[in-house]
Amino acid sequence: MTTHNHEHDKDKEHSCCSHNGHNNHSSSKPVKGGQYDNVPEGFSGTIYTCPMHPEVREPKPASCPLCGMALEPETISAADEQGPNPELIDFNRRFWIGAILTIPLLILTMSPFVGFPEIREFFGEQTTLWIEFFLGTPVILWSGWPFFVRGFQSFRTMNLNMFSLISIGTGAAYIFSVVAVIAPDIFPEGFKDKQGNVGVYFEAGAVIVTLVLLGQIMELRARERTGSAIKSLLDMAAKTARIIRDDGTEEEIPLEEVQVGDKLRVRPGDKVPVDAVVLEGHSSIDESMISGEPVPVEKVKGDIVTGATINGTGSLIIKATRVGSDTMLSQIVEMVANAQRSRAPIQKYADMVAGYFVPVVIIVAIISFISWAIWGPSPALSYGLVSAVAVLIIACPCALGLATPMSIMTATGRGAQAGVLIKDAEALERFEKVDTLIVDKTGTLTEGKPKLVAVIPEDGHNEAEVLRLAASLERGSEHPLAEAIVNGAKNRDVDMVDAADFEAVTGKGVKGIVDGHHVALGNAKLISDMGLDSGKLVEAANKRRDEGETVMFVVLDNKIAGMVSVADPVKETTPDALKELHKLGFRIIMATGDNERTAKAVAERLGIDEIRADVLPEDKARIIKELQEQGSKVAMAGDGVNDAPALAQADVGIAMGTGADVAIESAGFTLVKGNLDGIVRARRLVRATMRNIRQNLFFALIYNAAGVPVAAGILFPFFNILINPMFAAFAMSASSISVVMNALRLRRVQIKK
Repeated sequence: MTTHNHEHDKDKEHSCCSHNGHNNHSSSKPVKGGQYDNVPEGFSGTIYTCPMHPEVREPKPASCPLCGMALEPETISAADEQGPNPELIDFNRRFWIGAILTIPLLILTMSPFVGFPEIREFFGEQTTLWIEFFLGTPVILWSGWPFFVRGFQSFRTMNLNMFSLISIGTGAAYIFSVVAVIAPDIFPEGFKDKQGNVGVYFEAGAVIVTLVLLGQIMELRARERTGSAIKSLLDMAAKTARIIRDDGTEEEIPLEEVQVGDKLRVRPGDKVPVDAVVLEGHSSIDESMISGEPVPVEKVKGDIVTGATINGTGSLIIKATRVGSDTMLSQIVEMVANAQRSRAPIQKYADMVAGYFVPVVIIVAIISFISWAIWGPSPALSYGLVSAVAVLIIACPCALGLATPMSIMTATGRGAQAGVLIKDAEALERFEKVDTLIVDKTGTLTEGKPKLVAVIPEDGHNEAEVLRLAASLERGSEHPLAEAIVNGAKNRDVDMVDAADFEAVTGKGVKGIVDGHHVALGNAKLISDMGLDSGKLVEAANKRRDEGETVMFVVLDNKIAGMVSVADPVKETTPDALKELHKLGFRIIMATGDNERTAKAVAERLGIDEIRADVLPEDKARIIKELQEQGSKVAMAGDGVNDAPALAQADVGIAMGTGADVAIESAGFTLVKGNLDGIVRARRLVRATMRNIRQNLFFALIYNAAGVPVAAGILFPFFNILINPMFAAFAMSASSISVVMNALRLRRVQIKK
């Protein structure tokens, strides 16, 4: 009895058979229409797609015709019950039953090889073969049935994949073994050993099936976790909305029933139900889940509010402008879902290699069998079968499937420890090639919390009076500059009063009445609009701007009473981080909405290569596009929703600041502390990861490249060496173990100084 193939198939270890992992992220949108899109026109239910092949779309759960992977929902709705994945439950059951039957089967078949022949002798050879048959059959045919279905499908569509090899290898071993047990006499002498026994391979098939199932379970669990991340985003949304009917009555309704144009009330502390415009009321909204900015944003009539943000102490009446899948939160969820279905380009290369590899392996296995049958020693046909099955098993490029996802998974964990959250595998690969980094000034280079640094009164006024006017007027505003002035007044023990008729002049400043006097506070544009001449103050203001300060004029009864100057301190970590970024090969460009004088002052002080001042959010995206057209690979670091167009345009988007889950889930990288040294750590981690992936691909391919010809018997004529399926399985396992161990080295990679 030659029992070969004891599948240490450990390797199937996973993800194996799907040749790739799924963390990923870039944004391969589902491809609608086409050869693999079977969703009927007007279908409104859940659509299932392949994480690796978005062009595959089905109206019900199924397997991917291209790679055999289980399809998953294209979108996840908040209403979906996040129950256990039925396929995961099924595979768990198949795995445990398979494992329970495979263990005694292994003991029975391997005992003579480890010095315990008594076990087989106790039952007798013929009885032992029947026991093997009864133990192995349910494992291979029932536990492994999904793999045979996928293998058959891969041959039917001629999209050969891992399941093609697994189904042929285990199927051939099983059918041969069954015939050997039931009708051993029909075999020619070429299949029999010196004792006249025909070798069976039940345990090889059983171990392969059990280990592949283990790999599929690990993969399904990982994919379930990505689904729960999207679910947590959806949980941010309000569940209900308070609608105001035409007759003035109010009613709580489910969020899904809100229509565009509906009037809704948002009470203090409530979540804003949908994207809308403010009709009445005054409040401040915590938009940190969108912008990452902790300071609440003041909202008055005409302002836009975003669904899932949290209202402060005021009451608002809003008109719904975007509902359902059109809201910003839903769009972010869709972006995250698409991202998780994407792959790093190097991973797609591994898939391509596997696509060519599988048919070549099958051809080699056939040639090997024929060659042994014709020219091999006795029992020639048995040697031929052993050789063919060994080729199929050792060639199964499970390690190729593990190479990229294992490194990315490990790098993701290592990055999280260092405050670098990686959510996009393609971004990770792209970041290695980035040569230009665009940074915003406020909140990225600087603290993002301005402080009052100077009060400069005009003749006839004093500092306390000018600061009192400015602070009293700004006390009703929640703008960061206003907060700096108010805090400055408190620190200097300046008394403030309430301002009346407060009015914000967008992009210019504020106006109001303080102690019965008309007071205004704003920039040079506001002064110009009011027809005032800033006179000799211009020179003082310019000097302040040259130091990187923001200067605002204080106007009392239509005359300039003085200036207040506010500065946003540079973060302590910024100067050293910029030096390191230069060493790592970045050209650094600062793009800011500040005026050129202020921007230039900051840039010169910090050694920044270039500046782009007075830019709007859409300008940042245009600048990035221009740089890309010149051949640059651009990363953009931003800290708010206003940077979204630029982050999308950049080769790699980096979200700065703690942000909320939405920001974290939607960015290629998120730096938890929001400091530039996080980009330094990210760059070092990316370089180490890409190096690790390339090493893994080498380990994965070298075993296959060396193992296939040896399994086919190329060394037999020279050294009398032939790998039997058991050792082929071990070699395949060694390949995967090498990949896993190498990837785990990333946990200790040094990315901080």
